Amino acid sequence: MIWAGSRVLVPAAKGRAGGNNSHTRTQHGARLARSKNLLLLTSVLAAYNLSMADIPWTIRGLRSALAAGIESPSALANRAIALSGRNPGRNTYLWLDAAWTLSDAARVEAMPRSTGGAFGDGRSPFWGLPVSVKDCFDLAGAPTSCGVHFYRESHGTAARDSWLVERIRTAGAVITGKTHLHPLAYGITGENPDFGDCLQPFDPTALTGGSSSGAAASVQEGSAVFAIGTDTGGSIRVPAALCRLAGYRASLGRGDWRGGAHLAESFDTMGCLFRDLEDAPLLASLFAPEEAAQTGAGFTRLAVVDDPFLHDCEPGIVASLHDCIREFEALGLHSSRIDTGWWADSMEIFAPIQAWEAARLHAGHFDRFEPAIRQRLKWGARIDAAEAAELRQRHHSFRSRMDELFAEHELVLLPAAPVQRLDAGADHSGTRARLLRYTTPFSLAGVPAVTVPCAAGAMQLAAARGFDETLLQLAAQLGTRMKLNAPPTAAR
Repeated sequence: MIWAGSRVLVPAAKGRAGGNNSHTRTQHGARLARSKNLLLLTSVLAAYNLSMADIPWTIRGLRSALAAGIESPSALANRAIALSGRNPGRNTYLWLDAAWTLSDAARVEAMPRSTGGAFGDGRSPFWGLPVSVKDCFDLAGAPTSCGVHFYRESHGTAARDSWLVERIRTAGAVITGKTHLHPLAYGITGENPDFGDCLQPFDPTALTGGSSSGAAASVQEGSAVFAIGTDTGGSIRVPAALCRLAGYRASLGRGDWRGGAHLAESFDTMGCLFRDLEDAPLLASLFAPEEAAQTGAGFTRLAVVDDPFLHDCEPGIVASLHDCIREFEALGLHSSRIDTGWWADSMEIFAPIQAWEAARLHAGHFDRFEPAIRQRLKWGARIDAAEAAELRQRHHSFRSRMDELFAEHELVLLPAAPVQRLDAGADHSGTRARLLRYTTPFSLAGVPAVTVPCAAGAMQLAAARGFDETLLQLAAQLGTRMKLNAPPTAAR
């Protein structure tokens, strides 16, 4: 197979010599299977208004091509390797080994094929797909840096895969490498003095945002069709918004953190970044310890933040919010505005608990980290037991009130970030507080959220804890509607 830009050029089928009847029947069965998979692929391409030579770099697009036999895990792995590190700092990945990735692709190709499943080949929805992993999850034989030289050197190489890496490899995904992150995952910009700031692959003047910075860059550059990240205070939602990607932050408690580095256990969630909202339902099972459960009927009610909350939001993003509301209303949801004045306490609760928990995880090593993070850790270490208990009580009260909000309104919508970009090299000393004001209410609530890329910026849509599947289904419906209404070039 030959790749040309973003298109796949599929060579014509070669003739086959005849054989005995048994062999002929086997060939006939294989041809029928391929025909069914080609029909599936054709339906996917029709949704994009594309031809067979334009397979989209999305989960469904690539997975359908794999099922149809016109793509292979090794071919996709080679493509991903060729596209890796295309950002200006060449630091999308903090660990990358092309030989290892190609060997992993060969392992995946040996997995048996059968029938059934979402793509008709009896394999996982993630089989053969190139996937990047944030460098705070262990991969056997590789170091885990958590975004700092100190831990990469002191940890050495991991002896075994983390739960999450083991899970996605068992599902047949091919890991392309371990991605850049803000030091300790303790930041929102993607700046990193140890490994260099993470810039967007096609805009050297813009930061990706963080802390899942390399995750966003890997999907942007095409070295991963989706990227594993984490979200404590917005570490998936903000990079997704700044890089015009879709994002999924799972409910708090989904997944097993064995072999994964925490920042603040009260808020840490797993998640991923990807291109196409229509792929969202496929991701529901990623972090669930068992097969994803169905959560019943769909949503009918949507709450939207009131105008005073948006006082520091760029006008283009506010306009996108109004457009997004109209799209949801067209899907049959009833929207209403809510008073969010009480959210003003969110940062006062979130930031000290985060610092208190992070300080205990990194005790004895504060001087190994950059000054801004060192200062936060030292602040966290000074919080005594009584103050921590009071903060816990405030967190509990805030979370209970958020639970009541979701019980009444089902969904809450607001911008994922108040800005469309973060300029590289600018002073971002006040950026963290500005962005976290938009993200911490959902972090305190521990709820799942989907980031919806818009004409300007992105929205974050959240539902009550445990409603991940229903939320992702709605996101896919929205993605289909937005795609149908988009200009032909934007749909691609």
